[in-house]
Amino acid sequence: MDENQRVILRFLDGKMMKGIVKDLKLIDDHLFIEDESSQQLKVRLKELKAIFFVKSFDGNRSYNEKKNFAGTPPASKRVFVKFKDGETMVGFIEGDMPWEKGFFLESIKEKGFHLIPVDEDSNNTKILVITTAVKDVAMIGS
Repeated sequence: MDENQRVILRFLDGKMMKGIVKDLKLIDDHLFIEDESSQQLKVRLKELKAIFFVKSFDGNRSYNEKKNFAGTPPASKRVFVKFKDGETMVGFIEGDMPWEKGFFLESIKEKGFHLIPVDEDSNNTKILVITTAVKDVAMIGS
């Protein structure tokens, strides 16, 4: 995928950074982002909690995002994610789970997994959850 994508990086220390990524791959221990001042910055994955792919950098602060499942898209699984800092999220993982049943998060080989928000009207189109920031993940229902 060679298209520029708007993202908001959420760091483990609570900071956020808005910018553009092109051809994001998690094969290295870092990613490159063009920040709002058009500077190319190198960011280490181990500093990140999640990467939010967004429709707009502004969003709608008065919008209350839906947090309940209204159905499950085909070939998707409902999941609950709890981060080490206590924040929680719900969403869908498309296709097969990126880990085996009974896995330990520390042993996951993947550096992250994509979570699709339950609210189609959300400003987030998808969220790349960085596995090292996660405390627990649970499937909800079948």
